[in-house]
Amino acid sequence: MASGFTNRGKYQVIGFWMRGATIPTNFYVALATDAATPDADTNTFGQLTEITAGNGYTTGGYQITLDATGVDVWSEDDTNDRALFQLADVVWTATGGPIPSADSDARWAVLLDDDGTVANREVYIYWDLVSNRSVSDGQSLTLQDCEGRLTE
Repeated sequence: MASGFTNRGKYQVIGFWMRGATIPTNFYVALATDAATPDADTNTFGQLTEITAGNGYTTGGYQITLDATGVDVWSEDDTNDRALFQLADVVWTATGGPIPSADSDARWAVLLDDDGTVANREVYIYWDLVSNRSVSDGQSLTLQDCEGRLTE
């Protein structure tokens, strides 16, 4: 699964460490359509189009905590000169109809901060789901090993 930190995400991570900026209490993994492609210059979720909420998907996405429950791998990789983390599995189960409930399928997953206004949430990392995704009632959409890598 292709992924990347946004420049905003890099800026915020450095800010948490170098400036002692307040780390969000929670983070969210949200799903976006293929209407726009996130890249290093994507700053806020409002620059993307979220899938339609309902049937097991909530506007703003799936809440992640920065602990052993939300992040199951933290690693320093001296061979490849990077630090990385992997989120624990993120699972949405369609109940009462498909996910997304209408309109376009999911193409991107993004890691967001916890701003109260979903469109203003900052995009830290994006993951390409490789193709458009949807699940039928009773099925689950599972994101495994969503990884963030920091290099020089």
